[in-house]
Amino acid sequence: MYLVLQHRRECKNRMDKQSYKAKSKKRYRSKKQKFLLLFLVLAGILALGIWSQNKKAGESGQNLNSSETIKPLENAGLEIHYIDVGQGDATLLLCGEEAMLIDGGGNEMEGRIRRYLKNLGIKELAYVVGTHPDADHIGGLDEVISVFDCNRVILPEIKRDNVTYRDVTDAIRYRRAEELTAKVGEVYPFGEASFTIVAPEGSYEEFNNHSVGLLFTYGETRFLFVGDAEGPAEEQMLGSGIDLHADVLKIGHHGSSDSTSQAFLDAVKPTHAVISCGRANEHGHPHTRVLNLLKKRDISVYRTDLQGTVVLQSDGRVIRFLTEPTLDFTSGWDLQAGEN
Repeated sequence: MYLVLQHRRECKNRMDKQSYKAKSKKRYRSKKQKFLLLFLVLAGILALGIWSQNKKAGESGQNLNSSETIKPLENAGLEIHYIDVGQGDATLLLCGEEAMLIDGGGNEMEGRIRRYLKNLGIKELAYVVGTHPDADHIGGLDEVISVFDCNRVILPEIKRDNVTYRDVTDAIRYRRAEELTAKVGEVYPFGEASFTIVAPEGSYEEFNNHSVGLLFTYGETRFLFVGDAEGPAEEQMLGSGIDLHADVLKIGHHGSSDSTSQAFLDAVKPTHAVISCGRANEHGHPHTRVLNLLKKRDISVYRTDLQGTVVLQSDGRVIRFLTEPTLDFTSGWDLQAGEN
């Protein structure tokens, strides 16, 4: 009997040990699962926070793509924001107490442009310029003109009979802004800076060649904007007799090969070039010919498709970009091929 009882106790002990081990494993798995769930929740919260911070920064002009923090320029009286609007154009200029906007991106960018301006505390625009009536340039302007106090709106003489263009002209009438037709040679004051209309002049088949061209002067620094001007419009500017030299050139037509001729670059002689286009866009912008031309001339290049919004400052003598120039000269076609 004693042996039977001892055998039962041993069996019970073994069962208790097995039960304890099973429970321990279960508790371990439970703790592991809880830890993993907690980790995933915390990771999600962190990712959401980073996304929210990046989104807010992108809409307020902060550049998130520079590997280094570049110290802002002291006594900078002029700021230019080449806003990332995907495949389109939108540039904000700030000089003293005045602000102006050149183009407003596509229709889908209305909200982004509005938030960008509001985040910078802008309530009034001295000038709004629609370089030409293509949707990727004026699509967001109707909301800008409707929401902000706009004193003057400068447009080319050419018009377009579509909803996007009518929305802009309706907004101008609603806001009772002064509508001005761009005329070559006219000079406008802008804070302590000024700008000269350098295009368009003449008649062209392509709407792009009717783009308003503007040359800004602030102290000893100069900045050229040409919209989507192609070869014929560039030739017109070269023959106008206006000194086109500029420190910074906003590359025409998003870096398309039908713009930015060698002769035009010879006249402008830029030190820096900014290209506004969407990443891996369907047009392949910027094109290889233009990129190679800029690289060969050792021109510093900044691209919104790779770097997001690009911001520069000037004190009238020195120009400082708040991000480093890109070292990536990959064309839009090659980026598109690489992502497919």
